[in-house]
Order: sequence, then structure tokens, then C-alpha cells
Amino acid sequence: MKKILVPIDFSEYSEYALQVAATLAKQQNAEIIVLHMLGLSEAVLTKNEGQEVAEAMYYMKLAEKRFKTFLDKDYLKGIKVTETVQNYKIFSEINDVANENDADLIVMGSHGTSGLREEVFIGSNTEKVVRTSDIPVLVIKNWAEDFKIKDVVFACDFKIENLRAYHNAIRLFNSLGANVHLLYVNLPGERFKSTNQMVERVKEFLFKADSGNLEMHDRVVYYSDYTVESGVFNYSNMVDADVIAIPTHGRRGLAHFFSGSIGEDIANHATKPVITFKI
Repeated sequence: MKKILVPIDFSEYSEYALQVAATLAKQQNAEIIVLHMLGLSEAVLTKNEGQEVAEAMYYMKLAEKRFKTFLDKDYLKGIKVTETVQNYKIFSEINDVANENDADLIVMGSHGTSGLREEVFIGSNTEKVVRTSDIPVLVIKNWAEDFKIKDVVFACDFKIENLRAYHNAIRLFNSLGANVHLLYVNLPGERFKSTNQMVERVKEFLFKADSGNLEMHDRVVYYSDYTVESGVFNYSNMVDADVIAIPTHGRRGLAHFFSGSIGEDIANHATKPVITFKI
């Protein structure tokens, strides 16, 4: 891991993310790119050129001043930190910044969402980043002074479409020296599977994922619950996992509205840190 992107809005949740990014950067000898999105309104950008330049410069200087205070942290000492300010308002553009800077990970603070209107019609800014990011997104909900990734629960349904997410997750967690628990949540009703059916699906997946090597099968846990979310949360609490890892489709628009995304729901509702990997 060489570069970590941290979008900030100067809130306490941004600082949660920044502190975790600093811990990872020290462990991996990586640099941090701190991004602030100005989001200037069309009213500013459609003024005459002189006014537009003057106001844009004012907001840029204001952001730079806030950066100076916000980044004056002891835990950032010894880490290369690059500041960037963009006039972005659409959170999918964070993915563009990540790709342009060859970032390996996005670390983002979030307070999650609550209520039907917020979840269905608006969604959290973090959810929008998770939905559109090509690289892993680590979502931090609380202050984590002694952040570590020793035990990870990677939950998936072991369909072949998850191969890319699985490979990226295992590669990252191996680099961090983390112990990975592979979790299959079995549900009641039409989605229920017998033990033999679960084992057969998982072995077929791992056989293709690891070129015939089934060593990872010993790390698979079959856990029964009423929903995928509750299964992931309950098992993660049982093993005291440091992080929950989940694949996400990154659905957009109506496809997201109708189909939903378990990965984004878990990222929104979990209290533990969650890292998502694009399918």
C-alpha cells in the first residue's frame, strides 16, 4: 500500500478517518492524500470571470487555512501528507481523484444513516463513495486511537462474480498480516441451503479463486441467521473482529433502488469499521 486517500469536510468523523489513515500509513510506509471538496454553487460559477476568480480564490484560501489547523496533529508527524482542494459536489468524483493519484485505499468517516427518506432517497455521502469507488473503501464510524487490523471477517455468498473482490481483499489483508475469517451466512426460507450445498458452492469458488488450492476452506465459517446483515454483525461480534469486509456491486440509480446492496447497507449500519471491495 503506497497511497491512502482521505476525503474530509473538517468534521469529527473526518478526523476519525484521518487518524486511522495515519496508523495504516505508518504501518505500510505510505503517504496520505487529503481531499476537500469545495462544492461551489452554480451561482458562484456563473458570475462574470472576475467575480468568479475572486470568489474561488477566497474559498481556496479559506480551505487552505482550515487545512493548516485540521492537519496540525501529532499522529501525522513523519507521514507525507498531500493536500488537494477540488470544486467537486458529486461524490462519484472522489473515484476520479483516487485513480488520478494511484491511491490504493480510501478511508472515510461516516455517521451512517437513519430513517427511510435518508436511506432510500438521499443516502449517506459515504454510501455514494462506496457505490462508485473502484478501489477499497474503509469506513470508520468512531474514534479508534489504537486501530489495528488483526482479525477480519470477509462475508460473501461465494458466487463466482465475487472473485475479483475476494482476490483484492486477500491481497490487502495478507499485506497487513491479518487473520481472515471467510463467512457464509445461511438464511431461512427459499435461500436456505443444506450443509452439503454450502460446502459445494464454497469449494467450487475457492478452487477457481486459488487455482485449485483449497487451503482457505479451513477458514470458512457457515453461520445461520435471519438476515445477512444480522449474521455478519453477530458473527463479527462473536469473534471480536477488528474489521468487516464485504463485496459490493456498486449499483447505481434505479438498479440500486430496487435491488439494494448488502455491502452498502452494512457500511451504513455497522458500528465496527467496514471495508468494501468492488465486484
